[in-house]
Amino acid sequence: MSSQSPKNWRTQFTPWRAAGTKTEGGGTADDVVRETGWVFNNETGKSLTLADFVRTGDEEVRRFMRHFGLSTDRLATSTLLEIGSGIGRMTAAFTNLCARVIATDVDAAFLERCHQTIALHGRPERLSTVHVADGRTLAVSTDSVDQVFSYIVLQHCQHDDALALTSEAIRVTRSGGVIMLNYRTWVPLDVVLIPLGVLVRLLWRLPLVGKQLSTKRWATRFGWQANRLSPDEVLDHLSQRGELRYLTDVRILHSHRRQRSVRHAGVTVGILKRTNRSHWWLVAKVSK
Repeated sequence: MSSQSPKNWRTQFTPWRAAGTKTEGGGTADDVVRETGWVFNNETGKSLTLADFVRTGDEEVRRFMRHFGLSTDRLATSTLLEIGSGIGRMTAAFTNLCARVIATDVDAAFLERCHQTIALHGRPERLSTVHVADGRTLAVSTDSVDQVFSYIVLQHCQHDDALALTSEAIRVTRSGGVIMLNYRTWVPLDVVLIPLGVLVRLLWRLPLVGKQLSTKRWATRFGWQANRLSPDEVLDHLSQRGELRYLTDVRILHSHRRQRSVRHAGVTVGILKRTNRSHWWLVAKVSK
């Protein structure tokens, strides 16, 4: 399946296009992971296998679900939607835990490989996939899932697309469900990283050179981080749209290495261990 879509004009997705092309080029699942692992969780190496790749996702999924208070019994009867599944590093674990999983991604080729990953390491009968062709809309019915999860994905979207997907997460989650969304916020190093990111994305536009550069891990680390969102920016967006009123037990979870507060009443701010200093989570119950 072709990975071409309206996302092509979003420069920060250039590495995804390069990796998506590689996934369409044949080869074993292990070959794909060795060639594209740097896109999904910075894993590289000639000895890397799909099993190794999925195992890192299994460990993270179980840790996050435990910290977010979702028991295995609750997950066993639930439908979970994952925003940004890639080739299924974490999706496999979700299919083993949940009754149904909807994997979504901006690249259709990744979703094809996701099916293959789950066939080997998950429960394929529980998986369905949805292509996010416009980068901001989930083609899923309103009030149709129990959980929405996204990890290290929204930072790669354009600012407005990330906010739109946040609203979409609330829309598709039925009352009593939970959203678990990861964002990237400002750190002092961004004074350097943001200009470098702009420069790299400009270089990606160059014929021949740009295509080759987009496959380099060091360039990707600079170029695909398209936005920075603070908790208040996200909460303000939801408040202005009238969607914040649908959320209860709202938690902002961040690294122990930084202080954080929010101006919205009723929001709990806490620590999540092993969280990058630049990352934070919005975890909330949906009550419509």
